[in-house]
Amino acid sequence: RKYARTNKGVNNTMKVRSIVPPTLVLCIDALLMESVTGLAMLPRTSTAFSQPKCQSRTIRRDSQLWATVPQQKDDVSVESPPQSMLEGHGSSKEKIANELSLGKTLDGGPVIDFGAVKDDKSRAEMALSAARKKYEASLKEGVKGDSQHPSRQRLMGINDEVVAEVGYEIGEFMKEFAEESGMDADVLVQKCGTYLRSKAGQATFPQFWQSGNGNAEFSAEEIALFDRLLDRAYEESGIVTAAFAKTFYLGTQVLPEPAMKAIWAVYVWCRRTDEIVDAPRPEAVDPDAEMLSDLSEWEIRLERLFDRGEVVDVLDLPLLDCKVKYPSLPITPFSDMIRGMLMDIPGLGQERYDTWDELHLYCYRVAGTVGLMSMPIFGCAPGFTDEIAKEPALSLGVAFQITNILRDVGEDAEKRERVYLPQCDMERFGVTEQQIMEQRVDQNYINLMKFEIARARMYYARALRGVPMLRAESRLPVQLSLDAYGQILDKIEENGYDSLTKRAYVGKWEKLAGVPASWYRTLDIAKSLPLPGDWGKPSLEDYEKELEEILEKKWAEMSK
Repeated sequence: RKYARTNKGVNNTMKVRSIVPPTLVLCIDALLMESVTGLAMLPRTSTAFSQPKCQSRTIRRDSQLWATVPQQKDDVSVESPPQSMLEGHGSSKEKIANELSLGKTLDGGPVIDFGAVKDDKSRAEMALSAARKKYEASLKEGVKGDSQHPSRQRLMGINDEVVAEVGYEIGEFMKEFAEESGMDADVLVQKCGTYLRSKAGQATFPQFWQSGNGNAEFSAEEIALFDRLLDRAYEESGIVTAAFAKTFYLGTQVLPEPAMKAIWAVYVWCRRTDEIVDAPRPEAVDPDAEMLSDLSEWEIRLERLFDRGEVVDVLDLPLLDCKVKYPSLPITPFSDMIRGMLMDIPGLGQERYDTWDELHLYCYRVAGTVGLMSMPIFGCAPGFTDEIAKEPALSLGVAFQITNILRDVGEDAEKRERVYLPQCDMERFGVTEQQIMEQRVDQNYINLMKFEIARARMYYARALRGVPMLRAESRLPVQLSLDAYGQILDKIEENGYDSLTKRAYVGKWEKLAGVPASWYRTLDIAKSLPLPGDWGKPSLEDYEKELEEILEKKWAEMSK
């Protein structure tokens, strides 16, 4: 997930400044610094290795088609993977089915909104709930949480890996501000938080206003100090974003400054959540217990920030400022992402994805949620609402996640002993996990890749419908990301559908060359006068039909 930063080639953009719009120059600068395509913040699934049961639980077009396809009988290996891969159970079939049944199908199509869906009896949810109760009890007893203990010098979610990637200690600038103001750093953060809450409407943080704190007054010098502190916290957030998610950072460069900074704040929260779950804990007696305790504290902090505007450290200030500026920013996708992270933990989360519907839930939690977090910041064009734009936003997150999975099949199998493809799909096309571990590409695997790529492109097509629904100034970053990530699928095809021994890679010059086209596609004129390469481009209906044809062909082959 981590990629080296480079500034090589930035000055080369001077030659093109006179022929492209100024906003595109920012894109080009970022593109030249980008050496690897990838939304690094999007984690991927863990999986179990028992035999799949093809049971579709959500009625959708492709699920109904699957029901008509007979079981593959030939070319299916019965070799079992190592016993070490079979350990751990995760969620039961009944609990998984319960979560899936609560999802809401959008637009009568395959996109499902799993917002706030959770099974209180799942292993992960019970473990988090128990850890939360223990943490809350410690607070009542006056015992400080681990993250507040004096021995922990870093901000929560910041570890050696983050510091090494960024190149310096995160949050150290607080010492300068504390020295300048003559206040303790924590006191300064809290005063700045009070100042930001006072700028919010009464409906955003009603408890704050009911307590009378909303009438707090600040001197001009204090306000200037708070504004500089907030700007510096935003700057730090941008640096972290650029270090870990270059493609994502690229998209933010063409947003208006307030929206750009807000997206950085959202990303940093996601990054810290990911580090809390995934970071190694070599000194912990029980790493999982410590992780769950930290995650409980993190979720409580999230709830208090959204409900009361409370902050703990300096990197909370940008997210609080986002909530003040974008009061419709919902807490649900943030909470759902925490549950997506838990799905990745062996023994706690869901350790297999038998069907596409099951994987779809994971895709929503770790990728679709990012779209929902971004929507209030991007804003909608006149005539559209967040509710209308939700389906395309979720579709884009799902498309990105499928692309990640398809690109990294071989790498994940070799380095992590993980297979993320739906087991039901693999069984129907005659592809085994043993085959993937051995990196054997055959016609069965090629057919499976064709099907999964067609599915991904269907979601990209659904996402594309949402670009005109956004405010004009917010369309380019979404279109850039959509086009750049879609190219990865083209590269998989060019590699002969071999994602086991080859990695689909889009070079920086290829991405650079596509920037003007992405910009043009966001203009209204592109609807009546599309680019030459867009003439006759498959529609959403074409991609759905392609999925049907692949399945019908498979049915015919297997019926012989």
